[in-house]
Amino acid sequence: MLNSLDLPKAPAHCRVVVAMSGGVDSSVTAALLKAEGYDVVGMTLQLYDSGAVPRRAGACCAGQDIRDARRVAETLGIPHYVLDYEEAFRRSVIDPFAASYVAGETPVPCIACNQTVKFRDLLALARELGADALATGHYIDSRLVDAGTGRRALFRPQDLDRDQSYFLFATTQAQIDFLRFPLGRLTKPETRRLAERHGLSVADKPDSQDICFVSRGRYSDVIQKLRPDAGLPGDIVHLDGRVLGRHEGIVHFTIGQRRGLRLASPEPLYVVAIDAGAARVTVGPRSALATRRLQLRDVNWLGDLAFLEGASARDVFARVRSTRPPAPARVLRDADGIVTLELAATEEGVSPGQAAVLYDGEGVGATVLGGGTIARSFPPALEPARDASLLAAL
Repeated sequence: MLNSLDLPKAPAHCRVVVAMSGGVDSSVTAALLKAEGYDVVGMTLQLYDSGAVPRRAGACCAGQDIRDARRVAETLGIPHYVLDYEEAFRRSVIDPFAASYVAGETPVPCIACNQTVKFRDLLALARELGADALATGHYIDSRLVDAGTGRRALFRPQDLDRDQSYFLFATTQAQIDFLRFPLGRLTKPETRRLAERHGLSVADKPDSQDICFVSRGRYSDVIQKLRPDAGLPGDIVHLDGRVLGRHEGIVHFTIGQRRGLRLASPEPLYVVAIDAGAARVTVGPRSALATRRLQLRDVNWLGDLAFLEGASARDVFARVRSTRPPAPARVLRDADGIVTLELAATEEGVSPGQAAVLYDGEGVGATVLGGGTIARSFPPALEPARDASLLAAL
């Protein structure tokens, strides 16, 4: 008999480490597992401020959040530890975030945080502590798909408005097999009601929304502090080649941006390309943002292994933004391992550095097939001739 976490022993004999951020979701995760009789250990990661600065609205893992996590652990009667991961967080998340911006990209640091600090470093520690699983408060479903091997798969959750699978596509198979997500089949209102039922002080606590280490909502301030060379000035040019003005550093721009260009133009202009090497920002009309073709790097494929064997193609549903639902697409892999995503409908303002996440469907329970980081997007105005050899090989 398997218990509720698909483990072959009684809950009392299963140690589960819960990553507790101090928010309502991870707190309810710990409460549910404790109520079922599991040996629960709460872990809170001190990531970026030594746990001492005042909490900023929309942030996570700041001083107040650590205190909230500790209070919840006391209420539940579980051991709680605060781990100083500040250096690991800087090395694995903040530094790559700054480097990506300096390269003209728009990174998603929450993906890097899950991939490294949480699901690599914390997971390794949980194993060292003899834990049978690491549980988090993410809204994503996880199910056992092969009882013989213990292989699990990821699925879109019950609450699609809270779906966090976009931020977890880079999770490896070994990590998935060790992770558990008890909130995957709950809605956010149900989670808050459970927090009230368990008497948790965070039942009405607002959700974190902003990037935790960006204290005033200005990414460029953080980047220029870490990379003083990021402020190299350059030209702002139109797609037709005209130089329209100057800028004070490409880190102040993202693909699709309209505000802050400070250009005298009779037509609305948007950032359509960023050339880090030349410190050049290219602008054009909104129509120039439309793209249907993306090249991916650092692909993490969780679907059938046949896709990784030689040239192949598969129809999928893809998300190129966390706020958009999956949409029909086709993913292609050539004989050299280069992965291209062909979207059925155009998307605007897709930037390198963001993620493209792939599914086998679009609704509740759709399987997460993996995804990758967008290396290049090809708006029609900038797209080179299509690679006919790739299509011919398929």
